[in-house]
Order: sequence, then structure tokens, then C-alpha cells
Amino acid sequence: MIDAVIYRTQSGAIQSFAISGHAFFAERGQDIVCAGVSAVSVGAINAVHALTGVTPEIGHDEDGFLRCTLPEKLPESINEKVQLLLEGMVVSLQTIEEEYREHIKITFKK
Repeated sequence: MIDAVIYRTQSGAIQSFAISGHAFFAERGQDIVCAGVSAVSVGAINAVHALTGVTPEIGHDEDGFLRCTLPEKLPESINEKVQLLLEGMVVSLQTIEEEYREHIKITFKK
């Protein structure tokens, strides 16, 4: 199962997220759940960088692990854009979770 954890600040803003595991929906290379989660999460990171200039701290490995942490104390106007992009990622992940509940679980932590 894919485990997606969204870490929020006390005010509710996304500070980081971590995604790990495999969906095991289909064979490697044919797994639409893994592909969807990868596309949504990596696309969000790329959008944050391309559209706001913010470079998050990224960690990843070949076993399906991805971690993204935002820099602290971003200017408010930039942070609003970053938050909108990451909230869009959360909505997309939740859409995948609704359809493939046995293969992905999203949790939120403060």
C-alpha cells in the first residue's frame, strides 16, 4: 500500500509530505495507482519550483519513497502560491484514494 503523509503547521499550512510504499495494483510498469501518485506528487514539486522559484528539500529512493519539505519563512505572497499548488496535489491524491482505497492511504499530521 502507498502511504502518503501530509504534515501541516499549527495554522494548517502544508510544511512537508512523505510518500512511501507501493500500491501493488498491478505489475511494475503497469500499476496505474503508482503512476498516478508519482505523477501528481512529482508534478506538484515541479510546479512549486517552476511557478514560484521555491526549491523544496527533496529526498527519494528507488523503493517508492519521496519526501518534500518546504523552506521555512517563505514570503507570504510566495507561500500562498506554494500552498495552493500543494493543496491541489492533496485533492488529486484524495481523488485517487477514493477510487483505490485498498492501495493508497493518506494521513494528515500536525
